[in-house]
Amino acid sequence: MIDTHAHLSSRFRDEIKIDGLEYVILAASCVQDSKDNLELAKDNKKLLPAVGIHPQESDEDVEKLEELITDKVVAVGECGLEFMDNYNRESQEKCFRKQIELAQKYKLPLIVHARKAVDEAVEILKEYKNINGVFHCYAGGIKRIKKINDLDFYFGIDGNLTYEIGLEEVVKNIPKDRLILETDSPFLTPVPFRGEKNCSENVRYVYQKVAEIWQMSFEETEKIIDRNAKNLFKIV
Repeated sequence: MIDTHAHLSSRFRDEIKIDGLEYVILAASCVQDSKDNLELAKDNKKLLPAVGIHPQESDEDVEKLEELITDKVVAVGECGLEFMDNYNRESQEKCFRKQIELAQKYKLPLIVHARKAVDEAVEILKEYKNINGVFHCYAGGIKRIKKINDLDFYFGIDGNLTYEIGLEEVVKNIPKDRLILETDSPFLTPVPFRGEKNCSENVRYVYQKVAEIWQMSFEETEKIIDRNAKNLFKIV
């Protein structure tokens, strides 16, 4: 099993729970997170770092991310757009585009955050060539699956699959070779631990739910999803 999106803190190393997992992709929300991810990855080969700036932090200096990129970094993100209350669209778009260009330059996949902004993120990404990645915590419904698939992007699904019935129909319509699974820990804790702090080990329950939806064994499901994650993040 691979948790393709987790936020782990270097301050709480003793609380990191990754037993039974092959890898965990460490997503970043700001420059400091990116630095922390690199530090965590030094101590554990299962932890694979990304560097990125979340749209809520779009006033940060993207140029500082480039200074952190080494051959250990597997992705740029999470980055993208979040069109909720009091958002600065211009700042977010500028920050997003710079990170797309960074991913292009270093041939890294993007981890895209698109909250209330999936269509807008898709339109921006269509302007760029030779780029791929994942729409983290995909929330674009069935009608946007083809658009994202045409971009050569994957779909990240989280623990809310275990309690949002509508999301089950979305998963049924996502091509099997385009699905990867996430925890977004410490958020989006799946059933049976909903309401508690999430951890990467809980990705098991998302795998189980997908196996149920696909009507396949856990082992077959795991093989497909892990292969997808390794293809996207170029994990040998």
